[in-house]
Amino acid sequence: MSRRLRRLPIVLLPLVLLAALAGCGNDSSASSSDGFAGVTIEGKAGTAPKVTYKDQLSVKKVDTKTLETGDGAAVKDGDKVSANIYIGNGYTKKKAYSTYDQGGPQDLTINDQLSPVFADAIKGATVGSRIAVAAPADKAFGPSGNTQLGIGNKDTVLIIIDLMEPPKPPKTVDVPQSKMPKVVEKKGEPVALDFKGLPKPKADDDLQRSVIKKGTGETVTTDMTLKVNYLGQVYGAKAPFDESYSKQPAEFPLSNVVQGWTYGLSGVKVGSRVLLAIPPALGYGAQAQANIPANSTLYFVVDIISAKEHEGRGGRAA
Repeated sequence: MSRRLRRLPIVLLPLVLLAALAGCGNDSSASSSDGFAGVTIEGKAGTAPKVTYKDQLSVKKVDTKTLETGDGAAVKDGDKVSANIYIGNGYTKKKAYSTYDQGGPQDLTINDQLSPVFADAIKGATVGSRIAVAAPADKAFGPSGNTQLGIGNKDTVLIIIDLMEPPKPPKTVDVPQSKMPKVVEKKGEPVALDFKGLPKPKADDDLQRSVIKKGTGETVTTDMTLKVNYLGQVYGAKAPFDESYSKQPAEFPLSNVVQGWTYGLSGVKVGSRVLLAIPPALGYGAQAQANIPANSTLYFVVDIISAKEHEGRGGRAA
């Protein structure tokens, strides 16, 4: 399994899932047995599935079934797709993860970095489809299973994939620094955000950005990998829920983090310091996280250290 499975910053939770999928699984051939006999899946593609377990799931090979066929384009190797993903633990009969709880679909690229279990289920399917997969955990996530999702290596996982039409990018509204919390520093590094004098945010507010220091490097695009320092805090909290300034910078593909980061940092130059106010729909939605209540607006100060294009696109570092 990838060494990237160590504990990651809270803002990178979507990446935890993608990293868990990468480079794992050797035998993804479909089984002729019905791995779905112990479960009922209700609902249409594009809506959160209702999953009812009648019995524990147990399969020795991967079993894939198309529950609903979409009328969009067929997915080919190398394509980037937008997907909502449900993962259930067939042993405990509990939901382990769902993008429907995380604020929206994720972008997946169909290449050798994606687990064959997922790639093989998606390739050839059409946009708008709902696909179900029952698989041994070690086939989907590698020999250790996925402890971050509460899935042991001997468990069976139920995976439901909804192939979505690409969402329209949200509008990023640039606002003056006075509309954002103040950055509290200690020894020159951010240690907290001060919300004094700011009104409580509304759930339907825009994605807001204030560039408080303009860099002179390359302009960031959504297909780049960034190295940043950051601090995140929710409105009225006494302390940040996460930060990297006292640890080490975080590095990640911009397409694999919460959408508020993807679109809020796009268009900004390397070397900039940015303040972001991310509404729930572009953050973690109704799903509570560690030290983050459900339906929270996320505030971040982000220092963009460097940016580089993905491998295969030149690999330039800014």
